[in-house]
Amino acid sequence: MTQFGNNADIRTDWTLDEIKAIYYKPILELIVEAANVHKQHQATGEVQVCTLLSVKTGGCPEDCSYCPQAARFHTGVDVHKLLSQDQVLAAAQRAKDGGSTRFCMGAAWREVRDNRDFDKVLDMVKGVNEMGLEVCCTLGMVNEYQAEKLKEAGLYAYNHNLDTSEENYSNIITTRTYDDRLDTIENVRKAGISVCSGGIIGLGETDEDRIGMLHTLSTLVQHPESVPVNALVPVKGTPLENQPLVTVWEMVRMIATARILMPKTMVRLSAGRERMSVTDQALCFLAGANSIFTGEKLLTTPNPDFDQDKAMFELLGLTPRKSFKEEVQHVC
Repeated sequence: MTQFGNNADIRTDWTLDEIKAIYYKPILELIVEAANVHKQHQATGEVQVCTLLSVKTGGCPEDCSYCPQAARFHTGVDVHKLLSQDQVLAAAQRAKDGGSTRFCMGAAWREVRDNRDFDKVLDMVKGVNEMGLEVCCTLGMVNEYQAEKLKEAGLYAYNHNLDTSEENYSNIITTRTYDDRLDTIENVRKAGISVCSGGIIGLGETDEDRIGMLHTLSTLVQHPESVPVNALVPVKGTPLENQPLVTVWEMVRMIATARILMPKTMVRLSAGRERMSVTDQALCFLAGANSIFTGEKLLTTPNPDFDQDKAMFELLGLTPRKSFKEEVQHVC
C-alpha cells in the first residue's frame, strides 16, 4: 500500500500569525501551495463520498442563528420524530448504491439523552456498520459514556462543528458555550472515534474569525480526521436569512488554508455546494478538498444528487475513496 507524506511534518503548534500569513497569500499562490501539500499527503484525485440523512428533524431547543431546525424560528421545516431503523437502513442502502462510502445520521437534539431514542440510534449505527459503510453521527453534545456506547455500536466518526471562532461564537449561538463543543470533541476522541469538526463561513464573521476557527482546529492535540467547510445557506425565518452568499474564492481560501495546516485531514466541501458550478468545485478540489456530501439534501437544505456528482467525477477524473481506507493501510 502507498503511504503519503509522513507524520514528522504534522504540526499542532501553529500560531495565529503563521496562519494569517498563509491565509492572506495571493489566491493563486495559496492554491499552488495547498495543492503541493495535498499531493504529498493524500491520494490525488481521490474524494470521499458521504451521504447525510436527518433521522430526527426540527424542534431543536438551541438558538443557532443559521439553523432552520431551531424550534424558535419560523422556517417552514416540519418536525419529524425519529425515523425507524428500516427507513434508515433503506436510505443507507440507496446511498451505498449511489457510491457513498460514509453514511452520516443527524438528529436535531441539543444533546444525547440516555433514553429509548438513543438506544434506537445505537441499533441504527450497528445496522449501517454491518452494511460495510463508515458510520457517522451528529447528535449534539455527548458525554464520555455515550461516546463509548456509540463506539461499541460501531460508530466510525462523530461530527460536532465549532461553527466559528471562539470570539464570534456568542453572536451566533447562546444556548451552549464554545467549551461545550470542545468538551464533546474530547469525549469523542477519548472513545476512539474519528473526529469530524469544521465550521460555517458567511455568518457575518470577519477574516480574523475564520482564521481563529482554523487556529483552534489545527492546534487541537490531534487534528480532526475530517474538517467540513460549509458556506451558509441562508434560510428564510432565521436571523441570518439576509446574509450575502459566500463567493467561491472565499471557500477556496478556507479550504486551501485548512489543507496546509492539516495535511492528513479530509477537508470536506460541504453546505453551499449546490450553488457551485463544476468549475467552482474543481477549484476547491485543486485547493485540497477531498470529501463531499452527495444526495438531494443536507439535513434540510438542497444538495447536488448522485447523478450530478457521478458526471462531475467522470469529467474531472476523480475516484471515490474506499470505506475504512485508513484501517486497511495500517494493516498493510
